[in-house]
Amino acid sequence: MTITADTTETAPRRAPRMRTDAARNRERILAAAREMLVEQGPDVPFDDIARRAGVGNATLYRHFPDRHALLRAVLLFVMSRTADTAEAVAARETDPFTALSGFAHAAVDERAAAFCGMFPAGERPEVTPEMYAEYARFQTALEGLMERAREAGRLRPDITQTDFMIAVSQLSRPLPGLECEGADCHRRLDLFLDGLRPRSADSGSGPSNPSS
Repeated sequence: MTITADTTETAPRRAPRMRTDAARNRERILAAAREMLVEQGPDVPFDDIARRAGVGNATLYRHFPDRHALLRAVLLFVMSRTADTAEAVAARETDPFTALSGFAHAAVDERAAAFCGMFPAGERPEVTPEMYAEYARFQTALEGLMERAREAGRLRPDITQTDFMIAVSQLSRPLPGLECEGADCHRRLDLFLDGLRPRSADSGSGPSNPSS
């Protein structure tokens, strides 16, 4: 009876730590996989992903038994992070255009479009209900950012969400042979963002990238 009681008391104390460790390893694997998929494409070796994540191969395969499972999880991870970013910027920034610009710069850094666009149409991971939910959350947050900027007279009324995301996506995936890294990439994004302002808007406010 005493041993049984001790075992029952010990398990709840250990389980949360193990769950936290597993969640942390999963997050590290997903972050490493996103980076390496953008750098090397969808055929990047699992060994390289595990090495960058700082975990063993067995840990990676325990979370993701095959490449398809990993790609599907990374796509959901990217969608979720992009939605989180849009919501966080909306909550943090009081100036509407600064908020919209901040999201655009963060999206370019995230390289979400580069990841989502690397798969041929027939090889993309299937869209799950979770992906639909995260994409809908992102669309709602982005439209909120754009509507605030429109109402404040800081965004041209003819600019649609599709216009905005296509341009940001192209800046995340430059033409082959053209670099778009660091300050240069953000400078080009600022040139695009400046074109979104109504003609009467103040164009002398300088770069909108918070890190400039």
